[in-house]
Amino acid sequence: MNTQLNLDKSAMVLSIVCALHCLFVPSFLILSSGFLTISIDSTLVHQLLLILVVPVSLYALISGYRNHKITWVFLSGVSGLILLFLAVLLGPNILGEFYEKALTLMGSTIVAFSHLKNYQVCRKRDCVCHD
Repeated sequence: MNTQLNLDKSAMVLSIVCALHCLFVPSFLILSSGFLTISIDSTLVHQLLLILVVPVSLYALISGYRNHKITWVFLSGVSGLILLFLAVLLGPNILGEFYEKALTLMGSTIVAFSHLKNYQVCRKRDCVCHD
């Protein structure tokens, strides 16, 4: 496999992990509250995921744009990253828990969709970005 395809796959997986964290960790904590003696700091997890997602996604989106010249895929991916960044920056204290989760889910969905499109274009064109 080539680097571009692997980067897009990795970025999609990281975005999905972010979305799953938002959707299922609160439910898991509520259902298992009697068994858990430690709590998971959601803000810290979001920050760590963002530290992983941003470099991988940006590198894949920039590489994809350089190879395929599809502006909307690049811009939609960057828009999704901005939403993720805003969700972490503003957090539940400013946005409220519901809107923080909504912003995170929208951002991660947009990022994953952008990488999926990048991946599909790369596979379809069998372009020079393949190693």
